[in-house]
Amino acid sequence: MRNSSPTRKKIASTENDLEALDRIDRNILKALQEDATTTNAALAERVHLSPAATLRRVEKLRKAGYVRRTVAVLDPARLDMTTLVIVGVVLDRSTPSSFGEFETAAKDIPGCLECHLVAGEFDYVLMLRTRDIAHFNRLHADVVIGLPGVRQIRTFFVLKEILSTTALPI
Repeated sequence: MRNSSPTRKKIASTENDLEALDRIDRNILKALQEDATTTNAALAERVHLSPAATLRRVEKLRKAGYVRRTVAVLDPARLDMTTLVIVGVVLDRSTPSSFGEFETAAKDIPGCLECHLVAGEFDYVLMLRTRDIAHFNRLHADVVIGLPGVRQIRTFFVLKEILSTTALPI
């Protein structure tokens, strides 16, 4: 629920209400995307607010759902997970139950980073991270082709990652 005070721009209650974010809120979100481990004091200095005011704004942004969670972005090469695979999946039927069954099962695929319902040639696109092609081949044979309702799979091996980011344009 929004505060109705006309003296200051309010934090939006929904993700779609980006216009309700003022310059300082946007700068806070940008800074947190760059480094979520930054101290409140450093963040306050960066956005030109007191530490107490900055902390209140960060808490309001989190409560309003602008920050879903805070995570560490790991280096796949350091963890021997250098193979990125994009998998297009076509289901044998297009029903709410078949979609639900597939989505539930896809969440349990080891190394599945993303699963998207899409329009076009495929029903779903999966982003999988594995050690190598041999590991993906085992994953494909043991898990992916056995997912509920799968009729067809198209696999794309990423040769070079040009851009990989979690930062949203604010």
